[in-house]
Amino acid sequence: MSEMHEITDAPKIIVAIDGYSSSGKSTMARELAKRVGYIYIDSGAMYRAVALYALRQKLFNSDGSVNVKQLLPHLPQLTITFQKKAGDDGVQHTLLNGEDVEKDIRDMEVSSHVSQIAEIPEVRERMVTLQKEFGKNKGIVMDGRDIGTTVFPHADLKVFVYASAHERARRRWRELQLKGININFEDVLRNVEERDRIDTTRAVSPLVKAHDAIELDNGAVTHEEQMEWLMHHFQITLEKIENES
Repeated sequence: MSEMHEITDAPKIIVAIDGYSSSGKSTMARELAKRVGYIYIDSGAMYRAVALYALRQKLFNSDGSVNVKQLLPHLPQLTITFQKKAGDDGVQHTLLNGEDVEKDIRDMEVSSHVSQIAEIPEVRERMVTLQKEFGKNKGIVMDGRDIGTTVFPHADLKVFVYASAHERARRRWRELQLKGININFEDVLRNVEERDRIDTTRAVSPLVKAHDAIELDNGAVTHEEQMEWLMHHFQITLEKIENES
């Protein structure tokens, strides 16, 4: 069912994949988009880009909190786009005001500040506006924390991904190790747990499963197994829409 020609003439839909940090949702979303010829939007990268900008502009206070008053005037000036790089296997890079910041937004310093940025109502409002623009023509796969609840509450297919904090920290730690970044596993675990706390308790668009989302615990499944599961539900959704039209 992953063959491109099988879905060429099918209606375009919006796929929303939400989940906890380091749950593998971005990998799933990126691979699904590649298999079905859709546009992939990493909403988390957008918040990371804002966090990187705030760090560069020294908009964090000494206690690690955000200087919101100073940050807000900058928001209208920020442009965040995505671009595929030649020879990079189709991976989309995040551009902040035209600069490729894909590598910079993935380091631990940004990871340690992104949740504080994401809980600011004005930041979320700005990002949601940009995200909705991406979905106007459908044919997209977007992952994040509130895609199926706030950004696209009427998405055709909603998926909620989770795994234990320990497993997610292990994945994140291994990813950093492979990039040559040496960091203590316990530090990564604390970061994952703190991000979970902030994401699930923030006042605006907290991380929750949409009532009509299908769940996947991918803590003990292979990449191919989860992709087979996702492709299965994608095809079922297409068939349902075609039958109703």
